[in-house]
Amino acid sequence: MAEPVPAPHQTHTPPVIVRHDDSLVSVPLNRSVRLTIMLPPDYQENGTQTYPILYLNDGQDLKKLHMSEVLDSLYQQQAIRPFVLVAIHAGDRIQEYGTAAQADYMQRGSKAARYTDFVLTELIPYVRKHYRIRTDAASSAFAGFSLGGLSAFDIVYHHPDQFSRAGVFSGSFWWRSRAFDGAYSDDTDRIAHQLVRHGGGVQPLRFWFETGTDDETSDRNNNGIIDAIEDTTDLIDELVKKGYHRDTDIRYVEVPGGQHNQETWRAVMPDFLTWAFGR
Repeated sequence: MAEPVPAPHQTHTPPVIVRHDDSLVSVPLNRSVRLTIMLPPDYQENGTQTYPILYLNDGQDLKKLHMSEVLDSLYQQQAIRPFVLVAIHAGDRIQEYGTAAQADYMQRGSKAARYTDFVLTELIPYVRKHYRIRTDAASSAFAGFSLGGLSAFDIVYHHPDQFSRAGVFSGSFWWRSRAFDGAYSDDTDRIAHQLVRHGGGVQPLRFWFETGTDDETSDRNNNGIIDAIEDTTDLIDELVKKGYHRDTDIRYVEVPGGQHNQETWRAVMPDFLTWAFGR
């Protein structure tokens, strides 16, 4: 009888290393900021290797996003390069998330400038002190969901010296300086679009955007395209007009049946992570 052929050797990647940190006290935000840190499986306390980094808004949602399982699967497939994830738990997200230059017409986002100050002057130095991350902009990304996605985009777009990539899941690009009344205009009153239109020159940045076809039902101009999609694709058009290339600098993912929730964002997370940190 022939000897059985042994099965091919299967390598198993250890799971990501998860840490919780409540020790960062922010002066501009006047609160303690909780962080969840996810370190790659090969991270060693006394090692010398440095890693790219992803900052993520709404870090309190990691469990709903099944982020540990998503990362474990991608590392097991060797689909991504090892990186450090710093998930920032939200505080007063309606006020802290937004655009730093301008609150919306209801004064939401009134603390967005303070949040940006926190990221630049407190969070980044803190993470660099405690974890072995690369300090160049090319190795740094920022991402978020809904209002947190608007915040991530705003921070990356205005600080290319610190970040090179932005990930936006169902971004709140409806953020506007005027209520939907007779005087409202898409051309002049959407804040993010105006910031891009009147901003500086093209910087070495890349952008990843996601929307779901069921993100919402609102269609303020009755053209058959929901506002979440149109606001996002209009922003992409503004970036292209500014000089960014649609094929190399921008990725847009539209999820059929995708909704404004963590289930949809979890499903599309591997696309973003392989775009940002793929091998």
